[in-house]
Amino acid sequence: MNLIDVIKNLQTEDQCLDFIERRRWPNGVRCPQCGNDRVSRITRNVDLTKTRKEKKQNKRTRLYACLEPTCKHRFTPTVGTLFHDSHLPLVKWFAAVALIVDAKKGMSAKQMQRHLAVSYETAWYMGHRIRKSMAEVGGITGSPKLSGTIEMDETYVGGKQKGKGVYYGKKQKAVVIGIRERGGDLRFAHVKDATAESVAPVVAANVDPNVKAVMTDEFPIYPWVLRRTGMEERHAVIQHKTHYVAGDVHTNSIESAFSLLKRGIVGSFHRISHKHLHRYLSEFEYRFNGRELPDLFSQTVARMVNTKEMKYAELIS
Repeated sequence: MNLIDVIKNLQTEDQCLDFIERRRWPNGVRCPQCGNDRVSRITRNVDLTKTRKEKKQNKRTRLYACLEPTCKHRFTPTVGTLFHDSHLPLVKWFAAVALIVDAKKGMSAKQMQRHLAVSYETAWYMGHRIRKSMAEVGGITGSPKLSGTIEMDETYVGGKQKGKGVYYGKKQKAVVIGIRERGGDLRFAHVKDATAESVAPVVAANVDPNVKAVMTDEFPIYPWVLRRTGMEERHAVIQHKTHYVAGDVHTNSIESAFSLLKRGIVGSFHRISHKHLHRYLSEFEYRFNGRELPDLFSQTVARMVNTKEMKYAELIS
């Protein structure tokens, strides 16, 4: 579904709740507390034109009660999800999801504020909750680890230049490791520093040790990293000081992914804090890996209803 489809087919709160229910409970509504499928729907009318103070509490238009005598839990379709305890209409939530998954270079909170007519804080909070659902677990396509021919590189993000020379500039920046399978998925990781001790666990967690080949540039940590992970015999190095391609040996694929990430940061977000960088990396990684999927919007909503809520206090702590 694209933005037009979302606006056309999800115009009301009930339509949005139906959409959430189908993705959360494809085989019928179940109690989120005990798992029982014997539930009863409680009908109630809520005046959505009232202000938050008038309503006193967040009330969705749909409520269920578990019929299990030992449970009797009451719940809405959004309880325990990333939509939980949100006073924002689901129509705006779905529009936000559609905007973010379709924005190749990302959608800033300021842009979301204008598009959705919400406060900046609300737009920022929404964006981070959506990004939380995008965090990869075994890859969006289901492949647990990257295999085949792998390209790996590092880049430096954010930070102000303090002092002269490359050393002082890089000391102020966050280190991002990128690993991409040719013709396959991408992984980004924010690491503490560009040392073998920091990079080796990322490689071990994301790359199958039986890969065909691992392509890197001449940065000196990679032989140490691949030795630690048992892939040193498959290592091929491109010497960027003299050339960028030597037959099949190059890192152009991962560098193109870095280029997209940096264009998004510079052109859309402008500034990204090191504290929240991992969520932005998840967003770019998720959107890149799902670029060929027919309905990334529906998949994202499905992930949101199966991801635990993130409170604002937790986000800013």
